[in-house]
Amino acid sequence: MFAWWESLSAASHVFACIAVPATLVLLIQTILMFVGIGGEGADAPDTPDVEFDADADLDVDMSDGVFGNEVLESDPDPMGLDGLRIFTVRGIIAFLVVFGWVGVMLDSSGAALWLSLPVAAVCGVAVMVLLAWLMRSVMKLRSDGNLDNRNALGVSGKVYLTVPAKRAGEGKVNILLQGSYVERNAVTDEAEPLTTGSEIVVIGLSGQSTLVVKRK
Repeated sequence: MFAWWESLSAASHVFACIAVPATLVLLIQTILMFVGIGGEGADAPDTPDVEFDADADLDVDMSDGVFGNEVLESDPDPMGLDGLRIFTVRGIIAFLVVFGWVGVMLDSSGAALWLSLPVAAVCGVAVMVLLAWLMRSVMKLRSDGNLDNRNALGVSGKVYLTVPAKRAGEGKVNILLQGSYVERNAVTDEAEPLTTGSEIVVIGLSGQSTLVVKRK
C-alpha cells in the first residue's frame, strides 16, 4: 500500500485523496441503504416526488383534475432526462469517486494534467447523470406500482401527445391520478384525433394501462 502511494505523482496524490475518502463514504452509504438504515436520509430528494417543480407552473384544479392552460406543444425531453435529481449527496459522492480514480489512472498512465482533469470531470458527471436516471426510474416504477388506473375513470386531463382517431394508435395524456400528476397512454373512439392541449375525460380502460378518453 505504502509502495503504491509512494509511486504516485503529486497530481495522483491529490486525485487519490479525493477518491479514497469518497469511496469509503459511498460504501458505507450503500451498506446502510441495503440494511435499511439511512437510505436516502442524507439526500432526501430521492423520494417519489422526483421531478423538479413539475406542478409549480401548472394551473391545476385539484377538485376535478382539470388542468389549466399550460400545454406542452411538443416533447421537450426526448432523451428522458427532464427532472433528474443530479445534485444529491449520493450523486456528488459518486462524482468524486469516479473523478478521483479516473484521474489517478490517467495520471499514472502518463497523461498530461490538462487532459486528465477534464476527462475525469466528464466521467464523473456522466456517472452522476446515470445514477440520477437510475434512481428516477426505480422511484417511478415504485410510484406507478401504487397507482390504480381504474381510479382514473371520470377524471379530466389534457392531451400531451396527439391521440389518433378511432383507436388507430396511442397518444399520451396527462391526468391527476390519486393526487399524482401522471402521464398515461390513451386511445379514443372519437372520429377526429385529439390534438395536443385538448381537454379530455377518461371513460374506460383498454388493457392494463391504456386509458380510453373522449373530448371534454
